[in-house]
Amino acid sequence: GRRTSLLSMFTPCPREATIHVTLQRRKRRGTVSPVKKLAKAKALGAPVRIDISKLRPGEILSPILSYRGQPVFVIYRDQEALTLLENGAGRLADPNSESSEQPEFALNPYRSSRPEIGVFLGICTHLGCSPKHQVANIFADSEQGGFFCPCHGSGFDLAGRVAAGVPAPTNLIVPPYRFSSDTEIIVGELEADA
Repeated sequence: GRRTSLLSMFTPCPREATIHVTLQRRKRRGTVSPVKKLAKAKALGAPVRIDISKLRPGEILSPILSYRGQPVFVIYRDQEALTLLENGAGRLADPNSESSEQPEFALNPYRSSRPEIGVFLGICTHLGCSPKHQVANIFADSEQGGFFCPCHGSGFDLAGRVAAGVPAPTNLIVPPYRFSSDTEIIVGELEADA
């Protein structure tokens, strides 16, 4: 006679068999947790809240968080750093950020909405490497700090502005962001979006 498969003995029709197999596969894989869903949404561009309450003058926020899969540098610039930013335009390729990407509010020497807090995507505009924060010596004849990309030698000041004569073509990108309070930044939203 006729052969009957083991699956057909327990399921009356092929459609139910397909549903049964699909459910078994899902069960083996497990369900996607809310934490994984949140991480995936953030990677795709959902706004990211960053607590800066413990950030002190002269520091970069650590651990480095990410927005759309890219590291976000948040720095607290002290008064000395702000003075250097106001006076160091001569050694920069794009001191007024005319060829660079940033929101309108960041078209100033600090490239930020508040002079003391800088927010940048931590991706070198040359080949996409991640520059390292340096406390001093971004420029040969200055103690000025900033960001240095060791891969090809590009330097950026503490406003994310690129040094003249290095491989990086433009300043670090300033993502859209806003302050939701004195101690929290939301990257991925502007004031008008709130």
